[in-house]
Amino acid sequence: MFEKLVNIICNYVEVEPENIHPESRFMEDLGFTSFDFMSMLGEIEDEFDVEVEQTEAANIRTVQEAVDYLETLV
Repeated sequence: MFEKLVNIICNYVEVEPENIHPESRFMEDLGFTSFDFMSMLGEIEDEFDVEVEQTEAANIRTVQEAVDYLETLV
């Protein structure tokens, strides 16, 4: 799950995969904008065939939090 998410993240920001860690924060460490983040969530929904709740998405700050949340959906 983590590796798949890293590959998706790399589609939205210019960060090398080896520089993305579980504790990496989307906005502060990886340089996501709100638009990037919401676009990425759309791709995640398509890739994993899940529906991300917007209220839950607002609480996701780190890559690990995203992985943990996705694991509850699949």
